[in-house]
Amino acid sequence: MPLRRHDDWTLEAKCQGKQDELFPDGADQKRVRSLCSGCRVRKECLAEALDNRIEWGVWGGMTERERRQLLRQRSDVDDWSLILLGKPSAVNEE
Repeated sequence: MPLRRHDDWTLEAKCQGKQDELFPDGADQKRVRSLCSGCRVRKECLAEALDNRIEWGVWGGMTERERRQLLRQRSDVDDWSLILLGKPSAVNEE
């Protein structure tokens, strides 16, 4: 599976500059995901994590476990950006 391009949406993320906080252990993930509430690029963030099968941290308000469960339940989805944003992901051409 090709890597997706990391767009400029990250510059608008509410968590910008707080990356260390987004990779807590276990139960702390549920506490940290509250940082995502009200973030205007939450869907882009979640699509990035789902499309690239990112296994660690809180992305788009979902913990690792929640994302794994969603991926299992919706194994038919190839492009989460299309589902969440209504547009296909840009493939990294590097």
